[in-house]
Amino acid sequence: MTRVSLFSSPFLLGFEPFERALDRIAKSASDGYPPYNVETLGENHLRITVAVAGFAPDELAVELEGSTLLVRGRQGEQGERVFLHRGIAARQFQRSFVLAEGIEVTGATLDKGLLHIELERPQVEPAIKSIAIRTLDGA
Repeated sequence: MTRVSLFSSPFLLGFEPFERALDRIAKSASDGYPPYNVETLGENHLRITVAVAGFAPDELAVELEGSTLLVRGRQGEQGERVFLHRGIAARQFQRSFVLAEGIEVTGATLDKGLLHIELERPQVEPAIKSIAIRTLDGA
């Protein structure tokens, strides 16, 4: 089955990066592990909170690849433990978030099984630029 793209119109040239970002978002949204919250803490301040109970700080990684924020977790070996019942998942994960242009990651903290990632949207001053108009006849 052929997938029809939203950006297949000849009037929408150069939007391939947006299409790839939408595909990544759709793929990552289908997996619900680990759960997360996104909250607004002020006009220009956001926080992503990821539930990472059971992960130590050295088993987590927060990376920025271009405009994609990646949160990865990989637990070490559990040793020679024998479980009678295992209801707590010990699996690796990768959760990605596509950030808008200009969003900056200002820090990350791990507190009581919750990884808080702080984001800041810098205040943007509107830029107006005048473009000189030339004539081809040299006048």
